[in-house]
Amino acid sequence: MTTRTGRHFLHIPGPSPVPERVLRAMDMPVIDHRGPDFAELGKSVLEGAQAVFQTRSPVIIYPGSGTGAWESAIVNTLSAGDRVLMFETGHFATLWRQMAARWGIEVEFVPGDWRRGVDPERVEAILAEDRAKSIKAVMVVHNETSTGATSRIADIRKAIDRASHPALFLVDTISGLGSAEYAHDEWGVDVAVSCSQKGLMLPPGLGLVALSDKALAAAKTATLPRSYWDWEDMLKPNASGYFPYTPATNLLYGLREAIAMLREEGLPQVFSRHHRLAAATRAAVEGWGLEVLCQEPSDYSPVLTAVMLPAGQDADALRKLILEKFDLSLGTGLAKLSGKVFRIGHLGECNDLMLMAALSGVEMGLKAAGVPHRSGGVLAAMTALRSGLDD
Repeated sequence: MTTRTGRHFLHIPGPSPVPERVLRAMDMPVIDHRGPDFAELGKSVLEGAQAVFQTRSPVIIYPGSGTGAWESAIVNTLSAGDRVLMFETGHFATLWRQMAARWGIEVEFVPGDWRRGVDPERVEAILAEDRAKSIKAVMVVHNETSTGATSRIADIRKAIDRASHPALFLVDTISGLGSAEYAHDEWGVDVAVSCSQKGLMLPPGLGLVALSDKALAAAKTATLPRSYWDWEDMLKPNASGYFPYTPATNLLYGLREAIAMLREEGLPQVFSRHHRLAAATRAAVEGWGLEVLCQEPSDYSPVLTAVMLPAGQDADALRKLILEKFDLSLGTGLAKLSGKVFRIGHLGECNDLMLMAALSGVEMGLKAAGVPHRSGGVLAAMTALRSGLDD
């Protein structure tokens, strides 16, 4: 067994590192979730989550995962046999499609190459052809965690509007919220789903769902069975700060602190920081002579960067070596990208020096593994970060 000293560097695209402030905030006795102290906590996190989603509409917080939040979006707004439009942007878009199909939803799944986000013009063209208005929802992954490509949610909303189509707009911002710009009300999203362990800097265990009036109206006529995920059951006690069943109290303490950290930095500054770190990471990849998986610059993710290795090189073997030698965890390639890419997470509590340490570990690992590359990646990233500071 390898003896390790110092800190572990967690640079997968979620779970992200949990800040000390958040860890300390969770280090509290469990309180009565029916008592007055809990009501204060409940109200503060529900209102704070609205600020992070940038919405005045309700946000529901489930003890659960992003996958649970996905399911709540489906079962509260759709009925068996409904037709929806989805796009193959990566592994998680594919999984959301599979979940919808299990509920008897008819999915029109537009093929993709996993190297870019959703094309808004394609959305508009498909909806314009739907003269019967039979498509009930457009379902899009905001930040595709498996590929490092984002979809331009505001532009997709405009495309839906140009087609004069009444479809609901459902967005997975599981790895986007709190790291990539997201504006629920301004962008006209009806349901957005997220979770705790990405940009919100918490351990796994919370699923979040932001709603709209249109989504709430759809929930009154949707006929899929629901119990645990029923929005109405949650919204009634949420109005006074409570939950219909036992909540994840100590995670809510952590969420309150994480929201305070985001507010202190300011969301525009949070988004700007993530873009700086992502640009520096891409500069490193270019400096190594390797290729970023995402091919569309307007879709580059500020949350993570997926890096392709040359043909014949095993990305998982490289990740294993880097973990063993440098105690640095990088994200694996998922599904058809297995063994072909590794993913560098630069989300949540991440700053210039943390990123530089991770990139140094990657560069040393590339050399130790004998992967053909140039040695200028770390210097290129450093130059990019210094330029950003000078600006």
